[in-house]
Amino acid sequence: MELHGRVIELSDEQALEAKEIYNQAIAERLTGKPTQYIIGSAPFRYLEYEVGPGVLIPRPETESLVDEVLHQLNTFADPVSLVDLGSGTGAIAISIASETAGKKLVHIVAVERSQEAIPWLERNIAKHDVNVRVVKEDVVAALEGIKCDVVVANPPYLPDGAQIPQELNFEPSEALFGGPANGMEAPLKFIVAAARLLKTGGLFAIEHNELQGPLIARELATDFETIALHRDLTDRPRFTTARRK
Repeated sequence: MELHGRVIELSDEQALEAKEIYNQAIAERLTGKPTQYIIGSAPFRYLEYEVGPGVLIPRPETESLVDEVLHQLNTFADPVSLVDLGSGTGAIAISIASETAGKKLVHIVAVERSQEAIPWLERNIAKHDVNVRVVKEDVVAALEGIKCDVVVANPPYLPDGAQIPQELNFEPSEALFGGPANGMEAPLKFIVAAARLLKTGGLFAIEHNELQGPLIARELATDFETIALHRDLTDRPRFTTARRK
């Protein structure tokens, strides 16, 4: 067996075990099971996150949202308070914590209600040894009475019944589907929560699909200003930022 250019000698028993693991992985992949679930990890920006059934796999398009949030954090004086709504694996919160460490003082809270996702979130926080506090509540009522500088969110936003690739059927539907018709039911709850949590001038960043930008902007108009639509790495309009009035 060759690994990273080095030949590794395996015993017959080890070779048989490796073959069985390989064949099992192939069999699972043929069912449509995501590769990330099979190997138990997924990359996001500069880190690897543990993933598995019950938690949404972090995706490259969300990296652009993190870039923009990191850029706009520089407009706030230290310390900055940041809330990640519907944190899942913690990819957004942990990336921001990791990439601002030693550069900017950011107090981060990750809000997650899913009993299946919370263990993955806590595991990833421990793995990367970052200072992120977990709040196990629904975004609708989370952190009542608290005000913060920044809210980030990657809510469920696919319309109910949307045609999806086979492998998405393995991921939690509550993290994917945002409601009937245009899928805006869940994003609207996150917008209302952000308006409640943010201080005047606070930053809100929310991911959405390519068609929801105008709908998001319309919902933000009452409580937010400086509303801007942003494109991801493939030049698709995939997230919006705004400032609390």
